[in-house]
Amino acid sequence: MNCPGLLLRLLGAALMTTATIASAQGWPKGPVRVVVPFDAGSTPDQVARVVSDKLAARLGQPMVVENKSGAAGNIGTDAVAKAAPDGQTIGVSIAGPLAVNPLLFRRMPYDPARDLELLTVAVSQPAVLVVANKHAVNSPKELLNLIKGGRANFIFASIGAGSVSHLAMETLAGGAGVDVVHVPYRGSGAAVTAVLAGEVDMALLPAAAVMPHVKAGKIRALAVASAKRSPSLPDLPTLAESGLPDVQADAWIGFIAPAKTPAAIVKRLHEQITQALAEPAVKDKLRSQYMDVVGNTPAEFRALLAADVARWKPVIQKHNIQLD
Repeated sequence: MNCPGLLLRLLGAALMTTATIASAQGWPKGPVRVVVPFDAGSTPDQVARVVSDKLAARLGQPMVVENKSGAAGNIGTDAVAKAAPDGQTIGVSIAGPLAVNPLLFRRMPYDPARDLELLTVAVSQPAVLVVANKHAVNSPKELLNLIKGGRANFIFASIGAGSVSHLAMETLAGGAGVDVVHVPYRGSGAAVTAVLAGEVDMALLPAAAVMPHVKAGKIRALAVASAKRSPSLPDLPTLAESGLPDVQADAWIGFIAPAKTPAAIVKRLHEQITQALAEPAVKDKLRSQYMDVVGNTPAEFRALLAADVARWKPVIQKHNIQLD
């Protein structure tokens, strides 16, 4: 038995463990950059800012939110992937840049599986099927019957070609056996404005974008595209309850870090973010925007991404959707 060699290996492992712990204890060394791959005021931006305010107090360092939008979220997510893996840069992202975009773009600037650490899904927000007030319908069944009645060019809005709001509506139409016309817009604000103006007939959009207008009586909400009723909108039925079980489009938002960030820093980031999310004031603020706190594990986050890929890949292939 080579005792000296074994002792050296044990000593090396102990030193590495000590260094890793020390790096976590010394983190953060200054302001932490939080990259948002969408515009200021977007739902990912709102989540980043609410959580960052709490993290700054918990960590004793400023959290600097930076908006880097473009390329369907790829630009900002790539900025996180290419940042130094020292915990000083983290980000938020959604299904598009992490699961869907690799199916839409022939050339991606990063590989989500290889270049990013998944920290936690912060929140999930239901997508809501809404219809313009010019249509006197009060349920998905009535809406589908209207479409099947023979009206030409029944139009839906999305927040962009290849977005979950686009793919979910294609799934809904396919499952119901109806033909609809897609018109993409730049973001949920423009899409909901088109529904309000009656330029389009319907849309499946994040709750925060549509519910203020629903409450004001300017558009009508018919259902949520989630597996079960949302705690934020308990009175709205799911599409599954309306006979469309395959349409699920929760708008989740998660925190990420560069790959190769030390495990101890990843662990501390996860702990601090999930603890911030668990604070009642944070939960209440996010719930006011129709966002339900999740705070899951990195393994559960990876499983969610895998499920999204499995759900949307057949839809993208069927409709031959490409963004480059």
